[in-house]
Amino acid sequence: MSKRWLFLSAAAVLIVVSLALVLLPGDKSGEEVTAAAGRAVSEPTVTGSATNSPSASGTSTASARPTDASKKPSTTPTSHATATSAAPSPTKARQQVSSTASLAGRIRPGVTYRGVATFYDADGSGACLYDPSSDVLTGAMNTADYESSKACGAYVLVHAANGATVTVRITNECPGDCAPGQIDLSAQAFAKLASPSAGRIPITWNLVSPSTSDTISIRYKTGSTRYWCGIQAIGHRNPLARLEVRSGGGWRQLARADYNYFLSEDGTGCGGEIRLTDIYGEQLTVGALAVRPNVTQSTRVQFARH
Repeated sequence: MSKRWLFLSAAAVLIVVSLALVLLPGDKSGEEVTAAAGRAVSEPTVTGSATNSPSASGTSTASARPTDASKKPSTTPTSHATATSAAPSPTKARQQVSSTASLAGRIRPGVTYRGVATFYDADGSGACLYDPSSDVLTGAMNTADYESSKACGAYVLVHAANGATVTVRITNECPGDCAPGQIDLSAQAFAKLASPSAGRIPITWNLVSPSTSDTISIRYKTGSTRYWCGIQAIGHRNPLARLEVRSGGGWRQLARADYNYFLSEDGTGCGGEIRLTDIYGEQLTVGALAVRPNVTQSTRVQFARH
């Protein structure tokens, strides 16, 4: 073999060895990349199985970390939804309470008021423009609680410190020195609580809905016509909140004067149907009544007892 051939053979071997040395690190790097990629794909499956959360198909899904993260925000809405569904609807509760409260005004069912009782010679007449009557157990409400005649016709149970009680109907207003909570009773009503010599006693009182066989009466004010009228309801068991008259296809609410008549300034509804609403929200409809000024006309309706 010639020297030239030996030289070429040796050079070829060196080239092969060099190529092998270059290629080996590249192959190793490729394996590491493939293994890392394999772990990245398999890792969610492994951690997902640790959550033991079956999917719809019965296999475990999702990773532990995303599942834990999703539980935290979802827990709060779930607990709020449970609390809301367990309690009565706040909206319905607020509507019922606010409706009754707005209808009742200052004197509300279930509330105890404190004040003092005085007395005067009363005959059942007064600021409410009721006629004198044989019912001597009446009272004049202080101006604040009279509330521009809203208290007219209300029945209140008055308690004295000695345990004595009396139920009176509000027929008048006690202006001037009468403070909120004070009732100026008829002399007969005061005598059921204390000796007249006491003159003035501390009391508590609350609204009541008494038993009665009477029905409500309607009266048109003196001077009423079909072009202007004032309408009064008499003998209602519960305080009257609204009086409406038929107007076209609906009802029109009339303003209440401080002398306890509901006024139709333009004659709307005068002589037509009347709808009465008490502070509990009950509504009663009275058929059309002739406009007969200063004549008390009976009806067949009365509010329910509470």
